[in-house]
Amino acid sequence: MTEPSKEPQEPGQDPLEAAHPNGTPEPHTGDVAGKLNWLRAGVLGANDGIVSTAGLVVGVAAANPAATSAILVAGVAGVVSGAVSMALGEYVSVSTQRDTEKALIAKEQHELEHYPDEEFAELVGLFRNQGLSKETATQVAREVTAHDALGSHLQIELGIDKEQLTNPWQAAAASAISFTAGAVLPILAMLLTPVPAARIPVTVVVVLLALALTGVISARLGGAPKTRAVLRLLIGGGLGMAITYGIGMLMGVSGG
Repeated sequence: MTEPSKEPQEPGQDPLEAAHPNGTPEPHTGDVAGKLNWLRAGVLGANDGIVSTAGLVVGVAAANPAATSAILVAGVAGVVSGAVSMALGEYVSVSTQRDTEKALIAKEQHELEHYPDEEFAELVGLFRNQGLSKETATQVAREVTAHDALGSHLQIELGIDKEQLTNPWQAAAASAISFTAGAVLPILAMLLTPVPAARIPVTVVVVLLALALTGVISARLGGAPKTRAVLRLLIGGGLGMAITYGIGMLMGVSGG
């Protein structure tokens, strides 16, 4: 039987990286968790900024497309209130998650100090559930406990990396910045269109293109299917603008 050819491994090269077909190492749990946390905050912030602000300016423009001042005021107010709301929401949510992580770490530390044998047996059981034999599971548990007992138990039992706890300030900043960046697009599209009658169509096109782009980026970073992510955003954004356009039209007619 012919053995598969093996590429020479460069000195100091990670064996996992060398074994990967395209030379790119597989992401590890901590890297993926951190990336997904930032991705969630950033993408949600940008999408909310685009859709909610587009809804505001499209609604105002539907009532009176030539009311530049009113469109600007609505857009700026929407950006400020939305960015603050997103930042506060992320801060509260991630702070709660961080508090939970700290409480679990303290609980695990207490159990390791007072019930080391029970915790060791629990770790062996977890390794056996992954398919290891009793002897191998015991040996692995002994080695990881000797290396970092608390870190090993947190990672294997709870999926927590004690060195990479969630950061509420980072999440809040990411949400606020991404919301503002997304919200600027529909405002600029509306105000920079010189012909009032063309403001809404131009803004709709810009918004849909921006949503499609964020869908592609989020799908690529998260390793998810691009088509599904893009369609989800396009349908949601289109419905949002259609609803606010209809409300703006009704308000404009009744106010006229």
